[in-house]
Amino acid sequence: MKTVSIHREIAKMQNIDIFFRDTQTDVQAILCLHGRWGRGETWIDFIHHYGQKYRVIAPDQRGHGLSGKPVGKYTSEEMADDMVSLLDYLHLQAVILVGHSMGGAIAGYVAAKYPQRVHALAILDKSANGPETRNATPLTEQKLVDPVTKDWPLPFTSLTEAQGYIKAEMESELSCQYFMNSLVETVEGYQMMFSAQAMAANIAYYENWWHLLPEIKCPVMLLRSSSHEAVPDADFQKMQSLIANCTAYEVSHPDHNVHLGNKREFYKYFEEFLHKI
Repeated sequence: MKTVSIHREIAKMQNIDIFFRDTQTDVQAILCLHGRWGRGETWIDFIHHYGQKYRVIAPDQRGHGLSGKPVGKYTSEEMADDMVSLLDYLHLQAVILVGHSMGGAIAGYVAAKYPQRVHALAILDKSANGPETRNATPLTEQKLVDPVTKDWPLPFTSLTEAQGYIKAEMESELSCQYFMNSLVETVEGYQMMFSAQAMAANIAYYENWWHLLPEIKCPVMLLRSSSHEAVPDADFQKMQSLIANCTAYEVSHPDHNVHLGNKREFYKYFEEFLHKI
């Protein structure tokens, strides 16, 4: 098998700088959106799996990784607009869109608001559920704290300390690796690359997006883990009922990282979905 080349670049756009990985091949493009606290690095196996057949693009979204981290509300709608701006930057009219967790909500917004930009949509282990009303509290009045990292002894003094601490905090090895991908060494020690303000704001200003689902007309794949923790039965069934062209799957692995828990099973389902497009 040929090696897949991954090119890295920062798209300097009007409102945000977005770092992204790109195979830069002249074929149908797949845009992959990571979850909260993550990076585009989570899609590396996906890139190598599909990089010969598709152009695969995996950005670090605003507030994450090597992308810009301005103070803001980090709403799904705002981050969806970032991704459309990235498509404009890359001169891509339409893509297959894959979003995991937070990225699934952002992908849903892109597909609903910009239907001409999305050939097909895969939402991985993400429910459309959330607060019923929009949080109207001004950002300056919010006391925002990232609930996951607020008590972490950052910066870590060594990579060994960081790995040991994060492993003890996480429920699985995959979750540990997910956070380790966002670890970077600085002159002070090992820090997380994401903005704690961005993570807290994304949670505080998150809202449900049930109303968007009937607006999504492209083929949609819903995939959840066997734990049902992120997508309970009622939500899974409701999402299927509101999406006109929907295929739903459940992987046997319980990990939230459904594209990594059982890769063979995930790629089997994803291939079935691609063949329906």
